Amino acid sequence: MSCEADGHGGAGAHGATVRTPLRSLLFVPGTRTEWLAKAEASGADAAILDLEDAVAGRDKRAARERVAEAVAQRARPDANGGGAGGMELFVRISPLDAWSAAEELRAVARPGLAGLVLPKVRSEGDVRIADRLLTWCEHEHGLRVGAVTLVPLLETAVALRDAHDIAAASSRVAYAGALTAPGGDVERAVGYRWSPEGTETHALRSRVLLDVRAAGAEHPVGGLWTDIADLAGLRRFAEQNRALGYTGMVAIHPSHVPVINEVFSPDAAELARAERLIAAVRDGQARGAGAVTFEGRMVDEAMAATAEQILMRHRRREPGPNNGDGTTSQR
Repeated sequence: MSCEADGHGGAGAHGATVRTPLRSLLFVPGTRTEWLAKAEASGADAAILDLEDAVAGRDKRAARERVAEAVAQRARPDANGGGAGGMELFVRISPLDAWSAAEELRAVARPGLAGLVLPKVRSEGDVRIADRLLTWCEHEHGLRVGAVTLVPLLETAVALRDAHDIAAASSRVAYAGALTAPGGDVERAVGYRWSPEGTETHALRSRVLLDVRAAGAEHPVGGLWTDIADLAGLRRFAEQNRALGYTGMVAIHPSHVPVINEVFSPDAAELARAERLIAAVRDGQARGAGAVTFEGRMVDEAMAATAEQILMRHRRREPGPNNGDGTTSQR
């Protein structure tokens, strides 16, 4: 790495950055950066250019160069900027136990990159290393420290057990959760037998969700659904994840994005009800009432705070001015 440390990096060295809620994060092979246009057309909130599993060893260097150019292109004035109202760009690098991962990180950590996905995280130490390397590169490229978010993938039994400590290792971590695809790393690590109903992973997804939320990850994401044609099954699985408290999902095919976005978005009726509930509680408080009857139910400040959170997350997906460093201002 040619960037030099100046002592200001590392976990906890910067304040928490407000991150945009992401409903859908779509994987795109690092060798097929031209597919980013399809990803954006699908409505994906974020694309994850993959330099790990989707790229054969002999193609790693060429893919790294393609991905770095795609990131740089996102930062150009004529590009469709990322952030709220546009597709954000993430990159999954190789595991941090190889030097190639540091080379990939340095190649892509530049204006235009919204987030870095860390595969096969072993401990919170991996997150701290990535945090420090990103801080050096942010200084090198004149980016705001903390501009690039981190997404640690919990793919081993140890990482799943230590989900809280991993998510708490850096304030960059806003998106984390359990990705319980059939036949993948998590199934092999835990030993469950996957079913479309997801009953065998329900407790795992719930516990990991609680851990990462307790650690401060504001927008936990789950996944994956690998049956490309079974959109009904995808919808059921997405609805189950949303009911647990996840705010988005990782996807592997553009056809999955509209379903995921719909499930993880409040509809017009939910938004209108939230506004009415807040108004009713505030009116009651003005009259000295701590709780009021609202559409047949008792509601109070706690319910109003939840309704305000729904509205806030929805508004944070609305377009804001581009800051010129790969991020956008939120309304």
